[in-house]
Amino acid sequence: MTNKAVLITGACGEIGQALVQGLAKKGGYRIVTTDLMPLPENIQAMSAEHLQGDLVYRVKQLYDYDFDLMFHLAASLSSKAEVATEEAHRINVEGTMQLLMLAAYKSEKRGRAVKFLFPSSIAAYGFSNLATKIEAGRVTEEQHNHPHTMYGANKLYCEKLGEYYGNYYGQRHLDPQPPMMLDFRAIRFPGLISAFTLPSGGTSDYGPEMLHAAAQGKPYSCFVREDTKISFMAMPDAIKAIMMLVDVPREYLTRQVYNICAFSLTAGEFRKRAEQAFPGTKVNFEPNPRRQGIVDSWPEELDDHSARTDWGWLPDYDINRFFDDYFLPEIRKRYSVRPSLRSLE
Repeated sequence: MTNKAVLITGACGEIGQALVQGLAKKGGYRIVTTDLMPLPENIQAMSAEHLQGDLVYRVKQLYDYDFDLMFHLAASLSSKAEVATEEAHRINVEGTMQLLMLAAYKSEKRGRAVKFLFPSSIAAYGFSNLATKIEAGRVTEEQHNHPHTMYGANKLYCEKLGEYYGNYYGQRHLDPQPPMMLDFRAIRFPGLISAFTLPSGGTSDYGPEMLHAAAQGKPYSCFVREDTKISFMAMPDAIKAIMMLVDVPREYLTRQVYNICAFSLTAGEFRKRAEQAFPGTKVNFEPNPRRQGIVDSWPEELDDHSARTDWGWLPDYDINRFFDDYFLPEIRKRYSVRPSLRSLE
């Protein structure tokens, strides 16, 4: 049986590396990767070919390939995008649109839909104030879609672009014999935490940054308030969700953009976990007004009823299993820290 041809953009990022490993382990794929950076050594053998360079300028080269699946992970993230808004738009929107056009062209040409998986974000949401956020509680995909950041605006717009190219491109769905359209699917992820890669300065990285500092015996100044609360997810669950959604027959899906969630906790609860695991932890809270404002605009919890109903989504890691079985053992190993008796109580 011929291996499915897969494109993974942004393959050097946290999701990208984990996805390359997940697909390689599953087998049956010929993986082509792209990124500005060379592939890390630990995944080089898993990629049949790596195209290094700026994606926006290399899309024409990709027309020579016949991909069955496209995972578009390359993006300029929230904090960086606020500093360089035009560059973020170029990467996040123009890059996505170029790939959607490629997928649309290939779908029509071969008469078989290219599956296009797009990782969206809780940044696509936006609350006018903190009281509204707290009152809202769990939010559905259609509620509070008023992002406060360039990154969030880019993500929300690219969701709409994907729906357009997958359903209405050129209004050709109205033709007597409509062409084959691409198969666009998106997941709105909460804050993702990997036990195997270092936090990269993202707006939701205060939790893992705090624990990495605690494991090294270093003090940490948290850039959000102690009561700040959003949703989080272990990276293995994110990869599980991507691979689940890709495999679901199209007719089972009632929408193209899905929320998923695992657990929510406050920055103060992160500190308590750090103190339990690493006695002597020193964490203080010094909110950065701009970064605090971004996190305050994101939901405390996501309503993922549609994902659970349509394709059986359930996370493997709740809050306790995330810390006890996944995250803490790995960072102890990274920094050669023995578990304390207090952490085992």
